Amino acid sequence: MASLINIGMSGLGAAQSGMYTLGNNIANADVESYSRQQNVQKTKGGQQVGQVFIGSGTTLADVRRVYNAFLENQLRSTTSLSSDASSYLNQITPLDTALSSSDTGITAALKSFFSAMQDAAAKPTEDASRQLLLTSAQSLAKRFNTLSAQLNQQNSDINANMASMADQVNNLTKTIAELNDQISRVSSISGQPNDLLDQRDGAVRELSKLIGTDVVEREGNYDIYLKNGQALVLGKTTQTLGVEPSATDPTRMSLILNRGSTKMDITSSASGGELGGLIRYRKETLDPALNELGRVALVVADAINSQLAQGIDKNGEFGATLFGDINSAAAISQRSIAKTGNSAGSGNLDVTIKDSGKLSTSDYQVTFTSATGYSVRKLPEGTDMGSFDLSDTPPPVIDGFTLSLNGGGLSAGDSFKITPTRNAAAGIDTVLTDPKRLALASPLSATSGSGNKGTGVITQPTLTSEMDIYDAAQRSQLQTGLKYSTPVKLVFGDDTSSPQAYKMYDAKGTEIGSGTIVPGQENKLQLSVPMVDGSGNPLGGNFTFEMSVSGAPKNGDSYTVALAGAGSADNRNAQSVIDLQTKSTVEVGADGKGISLTDAYAKLVSNVGGKAGQAQMDSDATTALHTSALDSRNGLSGVSIDEETGNLIKFQQYYTASSQIIKAAQETFATLINSL
Repeated sequence: MASLINIGMSGLGAAQSGMYTLGNNIANADVESYSRQQNVQKTKGGQQVGQVFIGSGTTLADVRRVYNAFLENQLRSTTSLSSDASSYLNQITPLDTALSSSDTGITAALKSFFSAMQDAAAKPTEDASRQLLLTSAQSLAKRFNTLSAQLNQQNSDINANMASMADQVNNLTKTIAELNDQISRVSSISGQPNDLLDQRDGAVRELSKLIGTDVVEREGNYDIYLKNGQALVLGKTTQTLGVEPSATDPTRMSLILNRGSTKMDITSSASGGELGGLIRYRKETLDPALNELGRVALVVADAINSQLAQGIDKNGEFGATLFGDINSAAAISQRSIAKTGNSAGSGNLDVTIKDSGKLSTSDYQVTFTSATGYSVRKLPEGTDMGSFDLSDTPPPVIDGFTLSLNGGGLSAGDSFKITPTRNAAAGIDTVLTDPKRLALASPLSATSGSGNKGTGVITQPTLTSEMDIYDAAQRSQLQTGLKYSTPVKLVFGDDTSSPQAYKMYDAKGTEIGSGTIVPGQENKLQLSVPMVDGSGNPLGGNFTFEMSVSGAPKNGDSYTVALAGAGSADNRNAQSVIDLQTKSTVEVGADGKGISLTDAYAKLVSNVGGKAGQAQMDSDATTALHTSALDSRNGLSGVSIDEETGNLIKFQQYYTASSQIIKAAQETFATLINSL
């Protein structure tokens, strides 16, 4: 027959176990990975008394955790997405601020430079305004340098963070594998180890913060896979992550999966988590921003240097460059990166900028198909730019640059990454120190003959032969020709005929050209002068210039075109530099259309600002999803102190009631003994 004492004792034990579980829940209420636990009771088998069965009490069947695999999976996914978005946002926010701020961005420095150029143009003979212009140029170069240093520091920080996070991933995967092993051993003997299961879920959730993963449950184990399908954890075995300098670009760390005896670069396929956010930011924003900033720096230096080279300085000399040579030996050698594993003794590629207006913001992959033949692909989209050969003469111009071999020899399969603009902002500097050397004057000036009697009016001549600052021979020849082939004189003939004839004479009075004008209207003259050296020997070419003649010159009226002298008050070359502020000098197409320097930088600021705004929206959205998933998980598996307190009171009463059953059984037993 059932024992009343045993029934009471079973109830007492059940109530006590319930309070143990409730106490454990309350104690772990703030543990993030803890899942609320519940006691599962069942009745003991009844004992037959006559034709009926009388219950014999209760027993504890299980202590289970309140858990839903779907909600846990959802929480992992949103954790990964939210961490990715937050990581990206944390990187792009300071970049957006640096580019757009008047204290750190380029826009204010560019405006300051052109304002200083306007002041110098207004007072071309004044040394103070020239010195202010030099100072503004130095500030502009330093602003490029500082901004580039900040972007490169971000890249260094990303490299370091990737290494640190890879170590954290490895520690977590090792922990998950160990928990898999412990859970398997315990489960086969003693049932489900709730605390170990919670620890494993917590470790997987922490892993999801670092990198996107998929979890597959197999025979009680968690197998962890990256989004590209590669396994990180299989049962109690793991594969580790590491970082190594990229084979194609050692300045960028690659994420490597160590698979025993082999390694796999998974940088391009890694996604989700902080690692995914860092890699995505570097690929989509940081590297393009560096390239765009470098392109603006290249065009600034090239366009301003080229224009100043067309002028005459205060000493009467031809223009000197304000900024450093964009095709210095160091610069052209740093624009290509040899791939790790190129053939022994292979040389490097020199990258020379031929037309800064044609430069893009892309990098390029050059792959050799033979010792001299190569193909070019634009990165990252992989657009085929064509096949070429190092022996081609002249070298083909690819998006504004040319390639040439620097030492050694190349073999089929050798590869190089070409970065035409990446380092330009870091390398721009101001090399001119003497303000008198600023070439603000136009090289040619025209004067009317003192005995002119007609109403003819001329405009100042414009040199149409441009000096190539990157071709020393061409520049030297043109400068020599301008120096010794001027002055030239235009002398007009019979003013009673229309058109009216004119002749052009060199300094010795030798006729070197002729033409006609229509008196009474504006006539644009395009003139060509044979160049000679200091001994009067022909240099084998002409220089050209243009000017306009209006009104009606009288017979014998003359105009002399000469090289501008020292101390000239002319400011036309300075005005040409000022015009660069709005002139199409960037992304110049075959039709000559492009964008200005200021528009190019504004485009960079706009692109980064747009991405920063999108990143903020993405972060807000994924954070909301994560919060919702966390609330759903906690609503089921989390500990509610109010609910547990209510249940605690219930079990206290349950315990008291069971004690009363035992007391009643004792009193009944005592009465029975006493009656006997």
